[in-house]
Amino acid sequence: MSEITANKVPGPGAPSRYGSAKANVARLTIAQALGGANSAVVYSTGAIVGNMLAPDPALATMPISMFVAGMAASTLPAGAIAQRYGRRAAFLVGTGCGVLVGLLAAVAVVIGSFWLYCAATLFGGAYAAVVLSFRFAAADCVPAEHRPRALSFVLAGGVFAGVIGPQLVNHTMYLWMPYMFAASYLAQAAVAAVSALLLVGVRLAKPTAVEAAGGRPLSIIARQPRFMTAVICGAVSYLLMNFLMTAAPLAMRLCGLSQESSNLAIQWHVIAMYAPSFFTGRLITRFGAPRVVMAGLIMTGISAAVGLTGVDVPHFWATLILLGIGWNFGFVGASALVLECHRPEEKASVQSLNDFAVFGTMTLGSFLSGGLLTAFGWNFVLGLSFIPLVVAVIALATTAHAGRAEPRP
Repeated sequence: MSEITANKVPGPGAPSRYGSAKANVARLTIAQALGGANSAVVYSTGAIVGNMLAPDPALATMPISMFVAGMAASTLPAGAIAQRYGRRAAFLVGTGCGVLVGLLAAVAVVIGSFWLYCAATLFGGAYAAVVLSFRFAAADCVPAEHRPRALSFVLAGGVFAGVIGPQLVNHTMYLWMPYMFAASYLAQAAVAAVSALLLVGVRLAKPTAVEAAGGRPLSIIARQPRFMTAVICGAVSYLLMNFLMTAAPLAMRLCGLSQESSNLAIQWHVIAMYAPSFFTGRLITRFGAPRVVMAGLIMTGISAAVGLTGVDVPHFWATLILLGIGWNFGFVGASALVLECHRPEEKASVQSLNDFAVFGTMTLGSFLSGGLLTAFGWNFVLGLSFIPLVVAVIALATTAHAGRAEPRP
């Protein structure tokens, strides 16, 4: 933390801009853990509850698909709120959605409504999208040379999400029988409320008139080769992580494996997603974002290959752990690339555009995963993942040595 906050930026505005960085990064890291726990609850239970409530087994993963759709649909509105009113306003709207998803999901389980449950997870996706914007908020808190580390450090809060979320499910899923998981969703709502209280104390500068104006047109920024590569790599990293993680719990159940083993698989997957963040920022600083992204794409390919070797608990666990590490390198590295593609006044709009593209691509894969799993099986889902991986590797290889599109301040 000391390296992140020990800035040496000269000028009269430096102390006011960076003086509260340590407190902000700490609060954002804890909020990341709590927000990630909410996502872990949905991922641990979404396909299972969907399978219990859906009118057709092929719709079992639709609740998680709606979660991803909520992420995609909310990124641009959240970015617009942050651009005009500041990031904290967007944070509080997001945590409000986090409370709502828990309450609606509990009601849906009690009354047996599949479509209400899908609506609940849609709000959960909106919360998750706002939580992921914490990484960019942390980068705003520190000087340019420390931004990859700050971004990575906040994402490291997800390590605790990997414990809090699945363990919350394990300890509450049978508390309100016969409504399995209903108590888990009420606990999820309470966790989101705690996060909102924490985020009230985040102190970020209000947007200036120049920042509110937004800078260059997004059409110009989006045509930068480096930005396009960042979007492709971030989208593929998140697409495949979600594609495989969405299908895995249901695949484990179809293979006759226990719910507890599935919960633990998701727990270790989420830990693997975020634990590397303690050092990913240093790797980016030392080796460059493109190399870290490439390592993540390769790791994701290895995870799919391991999954093709068997369907026992160790195979699923190894696949999900490797998948989590691959996501971390790919997504954090791609996020660092995005920071190189905009001016300060363009940050909110460009970052939300990136997240919209990433989560929009995820939506396609999430909607397909359930149907593909039930129609063709787990091995087909794994094999299909190599196609977008090849696309991302080619895109990264062609622009890896391109210069930065915009000098950073």
